Amino acid sequence: MNKVIVLICLAATLLLSGCDTAPQKENSLIYTYAPRSILVIPPMNNSVDVNASYTFMSTLSRPLAEKGYYVFPVAVIDNFLKENGLPTPAEMNGIALDKIQQHIGADAVLYVSIDDWGQKFQLVSSVTIVRATLTMVDTATGTEIWKARVSGSDSNSNQQGGGIAGAILSAVVSQIANSLQDNTYELSRQATTRTVAADLPKGPYRLEAEAAMGAK
Repeated sequence: MNKVIVLICLAATLLLSGCDTAPQKENSLIYTYAPRSILVIPPMNNSVDVNASYTFMSTLSRPLAEKGYYVFPVAVIDNFLKENGLPTPAEMNGIALDKIQQHIGADAVLYVSIDDWGQKFQLVSSVTIVRATLTMVDTATGTEIWKARVSGSDSNSNQQGGGIAGAILSAVVSQIANSLQDNTYELSRQATTRTVAADLPKGPYRLEAEAAMGAK
């Protein structure tokens, strides 16, 4: 009987340890390099929407700051780079890391690639899609220390009443309505906030604040 109890306890221990999928500090380079400040470079836009780059960039600062990092003001950096002969995001993404460290002083750079963006009209639905890849690089070594994918979609479909013809009409109406009121910003904001909150470890300023609160 005692052997059965021991085996049950052992199995439970193994099961619980197997369910622990939280990332360990030693397996994440962002813990090793521990950046305090992040420079967000205007995103590379691989979509057909010319507004995608700056719309998406406007959703990044708040979740990064709330996670505990100092984020250089994106509008100030954008103007600074343009005034120094880099008018487009493509040119800005080509800046040497040593120049960034020398002239701006950022510990890390966040590069963004917009992979898909905007409204897609399908046979019986209209879907708004936001997809992007975030890559954080240490400015001193060029090491990639964090990477995540942002993804969000908002579909509109209706097959009630009118069959296929009614569904197509509903999708067309939805597309026209969304073209008058672009919801990519809100979708991007929600997706970015969700990804940063879930995937990015706490930054030093948040850790310090929590430690100070715990000491009181």
